[in-house]
Order: sequence, then structure tokens, then C-alpha cells
Amino acid sequence: MELIRSIGARRRLRNERAPLKSGISLVETALALPIFLLLLFGIVDLGRVLFAHMTLQHAVREAGRFAVTGRALPGMDGDHPRYDSIAKVVVQDSLPFELTASDVQISSAAGGIGNPGGPGDRVTIALAYPVHLITPLIGQFFGPSQEFVVRVSTTFRNEPFPPRQAP
Repeated sequence: MELIRSIGARRRLRNERAPLKSGISLVETALALPIFLLLLFGIVDLGRVLFAHMTLQHAVREAGRFAVTGRALPGMDGDHPRYDSIAKVVVQDSLPFELTASDVQISSAAGGIGNPGGPGDRVTIALAYPVHLITPLIGQFFGPSQEFVVRVSTTFRNEPFPPRQAP
């Protein structure tokens, strides 16, 4: 009889501790969840910045490969068809990022900013694109705008192409 009472007492004691254990689990989850989410969204932000860097670096590299040939895209008949063609290649290859030709900076060693240079000259293509961070705590380290500016550039030496004839 004594054994049956002690078993019953143990069951009651175990049942009384059950809400306590679930309450502790709830508090532990409440403390760990914000840290886990901060880490998760920080990783997502890092991935977005790396994706932007790789995509934009690819775009300026492809534009540099186009620039060294001295050609212009068909239909570019403005005052600076070669410059406009290089900028258009960057904009086309930078999708899904919304760039415009004014975001692209093209310069050469001999001609300076705004000049893609002549045969044998070095041409540099550069751009900067802001990536807005989605993690507020991490974004505070980057100022009030909460964005990380991805800056990419490339430099190539132009091939010995024939100089463009003036119209």
C-alpha cells in the first residue's frame, strides 16, 4: 500500500513540474530567437552584397572586353558612339540591378574622364551601386541610409584598332 502511495506522489510531482519545464523552454526560445534571426538576416544581407559585387564586376569586365576592340554598337550615332556603347554594355550586363548610363564612369589614361581612349591606351570602367541592407541593426553601422555601396572597376589596354574617322 505504501508503494502505491509513493508512486501516486511521484506522478503528481512530475505533473506539477511539466508547466515549469515548458515555461523555461518558452523563455529560452524568446532569448535565442532574436539572435538567430539577426544572424539569419545578416547572412542574407551578406549574400545580397556579394551577389551585387559579382554581378557588377562581371558587367564592367564584359564592357572592358568590348571597349578594347574600338567598336561601337549598331545604332549608336550620337556625338560619342563608342562611349555610349560601352555604357550600354555595362547596363545590359548588370541586370537585375537598375543602372543607367550615367552611373557608369569611363576614363582613359591619355583622354581622362569621359573618354574611352584610343589605340593602345588604357581604358578604365567603374561604377558604384548602393545595396540597401534589410537588417536594421547591421545597417546602423553604415550610416543613416543603411546601405552598403558596392564599388567595382576594371582596366584594360585597348587593342591597336583603327582610329574613328570624324563625320
